[in-house]
Amino acid sequence: MRETILIVEDEDILREISKDYFLDAGYKVLEARNGTEALTLFGSLNVDLVILDIMMPELDGWTVCKKIRETSVVPIIMLTARSDEEDTLLGFELGADDYVTKPFSPRVLLARAKRLLTSQVSHPLSENHEVLTSNDLEVDLRSHTVKVEGKVIALTHTEFEILTYLMRNKNIVVSREQLIIKIWGYDYAGDDRTINTHIRNLRHKLGKRANQIKTVVRAGYKFEEIE
Repeated sequence: MRETILIVEDEDILREISKDYFLDAGYKVLEARNGTEALTLFGSLNVDLVILDIMMPELDGWTVCKKIRETSVVPIIMLTARSDEEDTLLGFELGADDYVTKPFSPRVLLARAKRLLTSQVSHPLSENHEVLTSNDLEVDLRSHTVKVEGKVIALTHTEFEILTYLMRNKNIVVSREQLIIKIWGYDYAGDDRTINTHIRNLRHKLGKRANQIKTVVRAGYKFEEIE
């Protein structure tokens, strides 16, 4: 089944160009010109990924991102007209998975979207390693779910990928650069503070298991077993 992309952009030309690239790549595309339209479409139809402009009439992208995250962990790519790191960090704090700065190449946007969609279903592990466990923390790679004490917790795509990578490298220090390359690839041009933001969000959601993600000063992060 073809994945559905929701493109939320008030600039008609940019939205149309992006739509054509995704249609040519075989995706279904939904369009919204503002935040209100976006939330209406998202609430009534199945969407696999959202491309979300920040500066829009009626409701801005940050508000839409926050609303979506109240009910869904669907991957979100933010579009920003500025390369301001504070804008980017705010988007990540609200649950965005990636961002692209305008002006951008539609090919780059398509590649970012493909990476997010592919990594959601592609976990090349053997049949005996489809569930990662540590104490009462359980990560099911096939269903893309995380449980603490048997209760499902909602992680964004990026938070899930970070947790999975750290657990796979248990007791090994993983640098911020390694995490950036793993999650966003070698072409990522942002600040490594974005990793700090995602780690903070992840720890908050893990609750009593937050202390299993250790900060190693000037080195990175490490996942440890704790009784």
